[in-house]
Amino acid sequence: MTLAEAQETIDQWIKKHGVRYFNELTNMAILTEEVGELARIVSRTYGEQSFKPGEEKESMADELADVLWVLICLANQTGVDLTQALHANIQKKTSRDQQRHQQNPKLNS
Repeated sequence: MTLAEAQETIDQWIKKHGVRYFNELTNMAILTEEVGELARIVSRTYGEQSFKPGEEKESMADELADVLWVLICLANQTGVDLTQALHANIQKKTSRDQQRHQQNPKLNS
């Protein structure tokens, strides 16, 4: 699925099942909540914290998809074409950081 297809699929789902988009502030709060849920899994999987009983079944893939869903909702309701935005962002990073990371001694050790 392309980003454009994902944006269209979610827009159609919202119109059919969701009644309407939550407002932008609500979606920003939901995005923050979803990123927090992802952070909890990452900290317990790769960090020093341990899972609480019952948390082990939580899926990183599902939490990443939740984050992506809300990002796409925000893009749709604010008129952002994510394909175009991502291409522009890659060009920006390539121009700005072309040599920066290669010259970073912290990354070359």
